[in-house]
This record gives sequence, C-alpha cells and structure tokens, in this order.
Amino acid sequence: MNARIYYDQDADLTHIQSRKVAIIGYGSQGHAHALNLRDSGVPVIVGIRPGASRERARRDGLTVMDVSQAAEQADMIQILAPDHVQPDLFRDEILPHLRPGQALAFAHGFAVHFGEIVPPDFVDVFMVAPKAPGHLVRRLYREGQGTPCLVAVHQDATGQARDLALAYASGIGGTRAGVIETTFREETESDLFGEQTVLCGGVSALIQSGFETLVEAGYQPEIAYFETLHEMKLIVDLMYEGGLGAMWYSVSDTAEYGGLTVGPTLVDEAVRDKMRKVLERIQNGTFARAWMAENREGRSEFETLRAAARRHPVESVGRDLRQMMSWLRPSVEAEVEEEVR
Repeated sequence: MNARIYYDQDADLTHIQSRKVAIIGYGSQGHAHALNLRDSGVPVIVGIRPGASRERARRDGLTVMDVSQAAEQADMIQILAPDHVQPDLFRDEILPHLRPGQALAFAHGFAVHFGEIVPPDFVDVFMVAPKAPGHLVRRLYREGQGTPCLVAVHQDATGQARDLALAYASGIGGTRAGVIETTFREETESDLFGEQTVLCGGVSALIQSGFETLVEAGYQPEIAYFETLHEMKLIVDLMYEGGLGAMWYSVSDTAEYGGLTVGPTLVDEAVRDKMRKVLERIQNGTFARAWMAENREGRSEFETLRAAARRHPVESVGRDLRQMMSWLRPSVEAEVEEEVR
C-alpha cells in the first residue's frame, strides 16, 4: 500500500493562524516549532518549567509563561518535553486546564500509544513528527525549504483534527517537503525499533566491537578508530543522499565485494531473530514499562550504562584524534564533557 503524502496545497494554514498555540518545552524541537510557527503568522506562547531555556525563549522574542498558564490560555497545546517527563507534566499542569474544542499535539506517539497519557475525549489529539533534529527543521524553514514530517490523528473530537494537523505541519514547513500519514502505533513502534536495533544501539555496538577486534589483534587504536568510527560518516552521508545504491556505487569495488559477501554473514538470521524479539518487546509494551520504571526509580541502570559507554576506549582515542580535525564543531562534545564533569 502506497503512503499517503500531503503537500502545501493540501494544508490550510488559516486553521491555526486564528488559534493560540502553546509549545511546551524549548529544546531542540521546541524552539524550532515555536519560531517556525511564529514566522508563519501563528500566535505562539511557550510553556516552560523554571530553567535556563526560559531566558533563551525570551531572547528569541517569544511570550514565555508557566506550563499550566500556557495550557489554560492556548487553543492548541504541543507537548515537546522528553517522553519520560510527559506523563507527570500532563497530569499535573495540562490536564486540569483542558476544555472542549482544544487540540493536544505531540511529535512522538510514545506517551499516548503506551497509555502513559490518556487524553480526555473532548479534545483533538494528533501528531506532527519532523524527521530531522530541531536545528535542521529551523534552518531549512528559514531557507525556504522544509523537513519531511509524519502526521497522525489519534482522536478527532471536533471533526477538524486532520485539518489542524496539516495546518500545523504547514506552519513548521513540513508540507513544503511532504507529510506522510501514519498512526501513533506505527510511528512509535517503528521509531523505537530503528533506534534500538540500527541507528543507535546497533551502530554503536558494531563500532565498539569492530574497534575492540582490531585493537585486540594488535592494530593501533588510532587506526582502529579511523576504520570503524571516523569513516562511518562518509558512508552514512552517501546512504543519506542516495540510498544504499549510492553508497555501493561510490566505494571501491574491493569494498563493495567485501561488504556484499561479509555483511550478511554478520547480520544473519540469528541477528534477525534477535531483532524480531526486540520488536515484540516494543510492541507488547515491555520496553515502555521498563523505561518508565527506570525513570521512576532513579535511573541507576541507565546512568551506569551511560557511564560505561563514555569510558569505552574508542571515546578517549576519538577525543584525542578529533583535535586534528579543525573542521569539526565542538559544541556537542563540549556539552557532553560539561555534563560528565
């Protein structure tokens, strides 16, 4: 079945230009959504708990207030706080102020799909999920382009939920590129699966294992770093720009032959079986329950695993080698170092 994709001509921005939209949270996605909507002529307020991001939002020329106040004043509320924060935030500061005719929006379906948030039946509930980090959503909008988005309607109390969702997607620039219709279930489960098995969990484990194998065999850690981590960006950029075909076309015949013959022996049916088990754990809610419990209980396992990953030798070797690379932006690494300290 072909995906249903919406573009500018399918969205009517006036559906939200007469409504006050509250953006809850001012992180990567929050700042991009708020500023893009404002520049699209949408009345925007920002609801933020006390913290540094309040002053940042004010400097950006936005009206800032407490979350509960923003929820009370808004016609549409977009919740862009982290997944594990959303349930308490919703229960304590948003739910008491909801009224018939309001719309509740999300950029990820986790909390709603797994029942951590149960919206009342008198509000519209939809999702607009950009498929890019917030800084890119903002930059492309300012350049007159847009970021592809996913859109889904969970609850249509007013009969206008899809129109509102498409208008919102237009307001942040999504319909310039194309907005794919999905469901909260599909977006949530596929997103978690991709993160865990390929994009974050799979790739990082593969890099660490490859690095360890070379170092254990007597190769210099610096050489191992270049061959298993540094050059990953070169390969991923080729895939990003033209799919796997562009990558195979661009690498050497030696690399192509080696990759095509060896890759399937590493990611074999046994690995596929493990992937299926990961997907089942996501689908039946086991992962969601474990993650929410981890947060309620102080995140000790998570912090232990995070600290161990940061101590891996590939990280210390990489920190030294990146000093040779003047073209790199140190901002993210500096933030990590500051957090560790």
